[in-house]
Amino acid sequence: MTAITVNPVLRVAPAAPTEAAAHFRAGLAFHTDVSDVAAALAAGGDPGFVVVDSRSTEAWDQGHVPGAVHLPTALVREQAAHLLDRSVPVVTYCWGPGCNGAARAALALAELGYPVKEMLGGFEYWVREGLEFETWQGRERRAPDPLTAPADAGECGC
Repeated sequence: MTAITVNPVLRVAPAAPTEAAAHFRAGLAFHTDVSDVAAALAAGGDPGFVVVDSRSTEAWDQGHVPGAVHLPTALVREQAAHLLDRSVPVVTYCWGPGCNGAARAALALAELGYPVKEMLGGFEYWVREGLEFETWQGRERRAPDPLTAPADAGECGC
């Protein structure tokens, strides 16, 4: 008798399409990405949300998303009410995919009653996509990383 080998991808069967749709729809309620945040901010006017940098002061000084509010994760509970309006959705970010500071800040904000999403990719991908950022010395921009940045410098094309 021949044993049937199942590859690692299909060892656990995919979810039913309706379950998959519910899962991915729910994920989009919690996350946004660098390209979408940048496009909303570049459109001009009120984007309908505020961006919060949850990193340390030293990290903030190295660079941050233009117009972001600096609110380190450890200070969310004591300072959020002074810096943020509960009726305005908040988009949090930290260093990048290897950092959970934005998720921890988003959790604290949600527990305080703020509508919140996390920006996937964080500041790392903001810079890697060649987007302008602010430092204490002014605005900067680096060349886009061809492995992460859209070829046409527009939307990610996903």
